[in-house]
Amino acid sequence: MKLFSLGLILLMLNATVHLAGAPFQPFRLAIVGLDHGHVDGYLAETLSRADVQLVGVVEPKPALAAQFAARFKIPASLQFSSLEEMLKTAKPEGVMVFTSTFEHKQVVEICAAHHVPVMMEKPLAVSLEHARAMQHAAKLHSIHVLVNYETTWYPSHELAYALIRKQGAIGELRKLVVRDGHQGPKEIGCPDSFLVWLTDPVLNGGGALMDFGCYGADLITWLMQGERPIRVTAVTQQLKPEVYPRVDDEATIILTYPHAQGIIQASWNWPIGRKDMDLYGVRGQVAVTDRKTLQLKTSDGKTRDFDPPPLDARYREPIAYFAAVVRGEISEHPLSSLEINLVVTEILDAARQSAQSHQSVQLSEK
Repeated sequence: MKLFSLGLILLMLNATVHLAGAPFQPFRLAIVGLDHGHVDGYLAETLSRADVQLVGVVEPKPALAAQFAARFKIPASLQFSSLEEMLKTAKPEGVMVFTSTFEHKQVVEICAAHHVPVMMEKPLAVSLEHARAMQHAAKLHSIHVLVNYETTWYPSHELAYALIRKQGAIGELRKLVVRDGHQGPKEIGCPDSFLVWLTDPVLNGGGALMDFGCYGADLITWLMQGERPIRVTAVTQQLKPEVYPRVDDEATIILTYPHAQGIIQASWNWPIGRKDMDLYGVRGQVAVTDRKTLQLKTSDGKTRDFDPPPLDARYREPIAYFAAVVRGEISEHPLSSLEINLVVTEILDAARQSAQSHQSVQLSEK
């Protein structure tokens, strides 16, 4: 069987659609900020794909902008130091954000005023105040505001949700344990431009609690179908104060629901990188080890290993997903939605307050 490259397939698709009278147009994407360690992969992707066109890169720091321009051969015509100027000149269909978390609010408010949708790297915001300001801007100007988590694109997570919420495989949920993190951002070699704000209590809102606690808050809120916990209890520690003197590097967050409990273990101290979870119901357990590995254990002693089916191509990775949502081809995934991520921010805000006060924080009724 002959194998076709993605580029050839897209060209064939282009020709087919063109013959039908509606020429294919690549998604016009702009990237804002080069401070985030994940931006490298997205720049490389955007510059190599036929389904997306990079129309602008915004970075106000000249040295950082020059460094990336040289590495990725970004033409001068695509380089901007001002977000406003880029939006007026390049007219993107969507903006992907790779700034510090603190800057998300300003970027969203400016993009919203220009009616340009936004997708940012997790988490949504450093505080609930910032999150609600973004919600207001999004609603006022009717734009999508999406949050990208690596774990949104895991086939194992979709299957876990289906087993629990659609098939009732383990009965009513009772305990959800989510573990995320790695050896630490400095230990794994994050660039200095990333470390500067990632380890800043204002620009990141915290350390491991924010960096990895958001994954658990996002997944648990989704699995609990948007339900807010009634109480949040958190403990943070600095196990490596000589490395991270200004922020926590270890966090445990307990979410109390009327009939369930969520436990988030976020750490820059794991000996290995991990994104896994154990979900317990009244009749069994769903264990998710990674993006492709899932096991179901039921209280009758049976164990079953699953091979999760692949996701729809438009829900498989963030760039195609963002384009499809903006163009109205698909619905927002709850994990990336502003609605779910407002709850995530509320949880992280309460967790930070709990850790500082050494007391549980009761969430107010809506």
